[in-house]
Amino acid sequence: MAAHGRSALRDLFDESPTPHIAHPPRTHHRDFYVATDGSFRESGGGLGAVIETRDGTRVARVATTDMPPDNNVAEYRALHLGLDVLAARAPQDARVGVLIDHDELASNVNSTILATNHPDGKPPRPVSIPAATRYHWRGILARLHGFGEVRAARIDSDQNPAHPLANTPDRYQHVNQEPNRCVLPEMPEPSAARAQFPPPSRADRNTGGRASD
Repeated sequence: MAAHGRSALRDLFDESPTPHIAHPPRTHHRDFYVATDGSFRESGGGLGAVIETRDGTRVARVATTDMPPDNNVAEYRALHLGLDVLAARAPQDARVGVLIDHDELASNVNSTILATNHPDGKPPRPVSIPAATRYHWRGILARLHGFGEVRAARIDSDQNPAHPLANTPDRYQHVNQEPNRCVLPEMPEPSAARAQFPPPSRADRNTGGRASD
């Protein structure tokens, strides 16, 4: 459960690994957090997304049916959808935390961000995109470069709040009727201790990869 005045997605993001990007404490605090998930079944799948500000205000939830050809495509479509919804509600300089339960997609997002910020333009690992997702990947790239800063965290499927929205979208159609909200998170209070010391979950962890900031 999130602490009072904190986003549940923020807590989950803070406690999850961010592939290829070191996770120093000063970079934890995002303005917005978006969790996405896609499901695939021969009878039909779904896409889900949940967006919150850092202070716990819900911005949007989405649950929609979809007919992806496989699970990989479903995950890319879900992220594309979630970023589109967030882009319509967030300022361009927003710092965004993405939560995904798909290893390769989280890795590709962070590798792409690192390549953009690196002088030679090279990612820490090759970015390999499934052919069937190439158009959605283009949309994802446009959104990633449209925000002030983005990084992705890899979470477990059973922790992903977008998972039930994607897996049983018919049961959650009501979330699409929630009023549109365009909210800005409250400004965090300065804390010298928070800026200086990592949280307990990070203090004894060896983080690999290249840091982006």
